[in-house]
Amino acid sequence: QVQLVESGGGLVQAGGSLRLSCAASGRTFSRYAMGWFRQAPGKEREFVATLNWTGGRTRYADSVKGRFTIARDNAKNTVYLQMNSLKPEDTAVYYCAADTVSRLRTDVTTYDYWGQGTQVTVSS
Repeated sequence: QVQLVESGGGLVQAGGSLRLSCAASGRTFSRYAMGWFRQAPGKEREFVATLNWTGGRTRYADSVKGRFTIARDNAKNTVYLQMNSLKPEDTAVYYCAADTVSRLRTDVTTYDYWGQGTQVTVSS
């Protein structure tokens, strides 16, 4: 059982930055691949970024490459999403998720645990 709690969302102007955090429970957190997904109103949840359990390998959606950075601090049981150069189209609820089976997967259906989400709103 893993519990995930996102924080750090808010309102930011286009071109600005936010850092999202995902605090996880459990002593085995460091063995899980982690991912960030987002869901805009009226749209399906989509992949944003993922990294393996050591943090040494990452993958990003084309829409955020060069702007977003995913990282983890296993000592703190925390995953981060640094979001720079934000655009209005980045507006969504952002969710962190844990993949207990594999790594670097982008399919929302392959993740086992989910946080409650945090709202990110980017104004023009």
